[in-house]
Amino acid sequence: MKTVLVTGASKGIGKGIALEFARRGYRVFVNYNSDRPGAEAVAAETGGTAVQANVGVSDDVRRMFDTTGPVDVLVNNAGVQTWKPLLELTEPEWDRVIDTNLKGCFLCTQAAAKLLVAEGRPGAIVNIGSGCNKVAFPNLVDYTASKGGIEQFTKVAELGQYNIRVNCVAPGAVEIERTKNEAGDYGATWAALTPLKRVGLPADVAQAVAWLSGEESAFVTGQTIWVDGGLFSKPAWPY
Repeated sequence: MKTVLVTGASKGIGKGIALEFARRGYRVFVNYNSDRPGAEAVAAETGGTAVQANVGVSDDVRRMFDTTGPVDVLVNNAGVQTWKPLLELTEPEWDRVIDTNLKGCFLCTQAAAKLLVAEGRPGAIVNIGSGCNKVAFPNLVDYTASKGGIEQFTKVAELGQYNIRVNCVAPGAVEIERTKNEAGDYGATWAALTPLKRVGLPADVAQAVAWLSGEESAFVTGQTIWVDGGLFSKPAWPY
């Protein structure tokens, strides 16, 4: 049985990804930092295992991989954000977002790859980006910087020689617990701007992640796949 580790999988997109891999017959490791009840619920639903770790802390990451061992697929999904303009952003807020989103991606990718290389095994790593890989989001300075970094990290990860593929999935407007609080009617607000005239769901992102992890994409690495209904491919056009 193949194994997958999904970071930040206690809710939202991470939960959707964990459910999709379980549906495809994977053994699922559900990472969480603080939401133990949520992670244990996802683990129960997937038949998997909840494993605690702050992905931005190297000792936590090491302990997590001591539990999981080598995994066939790693999905770097854990992410946080601060909703503030640049001049109000504090250093601790910046550090928290960069440590979780970007440093966490680095630490987990390195740890997973080292275990695979030691055993001579192939693998797939999928990093979860964002629309702000391409477009600067207002009031999300640290988040935008971290996600832009993730896209470049995806390109520069030098693991192809070990048959470990690294790709990025960049979602658009996806309706989850957190985003529902951003607007009075999040779905309708973003659907109006999206060429496919709806917002995304965690399952939309999960299917792209699963494809990038399987044999169907065996010759795909260093790429970003946009799962945004065309939202961030539209140019700003005055007429």
